[in-house]
Amino acid sequence: MRIRTRMTQFLFRSWSARMAALFLSCSFLLVGVPGHGRDLLAPKEQQKTEVDSTTGPSFDKQQRGIPQSIFVSIQMARGYEVEWDSFGRKGWYTQDPRLKPIEPGTKVFAPDTAAVYIVFEVAPLEDPAQFGAQWFLMDDGGKIAETPVGKDVLEVPGHERYGFLELKKPADGSWSKGNYLVKLFITPLGQQPFHAVNQVGTMQFTVADQPAAGAAMQK
Repeated sequence: MRIRTRMTQFLFRSWSARMAALFLSCSFLLVGVPGHGRDLLAPKEQQKTEVDSTTGPSFDKQQRGIPQSIFVSIQMARGYEVEWDSFGRKGWYTQDPRLKPIEPGTKVFAPDTAAVYIVFEVAPLEDPAQFGAQWFLMDDGGKIAETPVGKDVLEVPGHERYGFLELKKPADGSWSKGNYLVKLFITPLGQQPFHAVNQVGTMQFTVADQPAAGAAMQK
């Protein structure tokens, strides 16, 4: 009886081991078949962060007292000036510098313009953040180019309110004439600054020949 019992146990264990091996073999064969397993290959890093072109809300039209995204105000300009905000008395103790746009709302720039500026104010930030811009040339049909003309990133410390993005002219020395779309991004420090999910809006400007000062006065 002992011999038969041990033999029976041995055969049972041997049969169980074979069945387990057969089950594992079938499981590996089913890997990759839809609905029967998972892909064991590591996923490739995504090259593009968007499927279609993302436009986002336009920041070109400002409404007084109505913030857009976290911007209290955001305007395209030819430059900026630094002002010092005070506690109500000239020469008194000053707070953080305030940026004032030069010719705010400008939308048309000459081909030799050194840089186009986007000057903005936000509510005081609790944590540092990155503000980024990519600008693209558009064709006559409004389709934007796949490759940006340029990029700019500004790190704004916590509790700051003002900043600007500088859209510099191309390295060859002049802007191509036409219409441009600017994509704007806000991201925490340390993250990819131009990921599609962090795009908060767009702005547009045009590069064209400017009339001479004398011709403008004659008109």
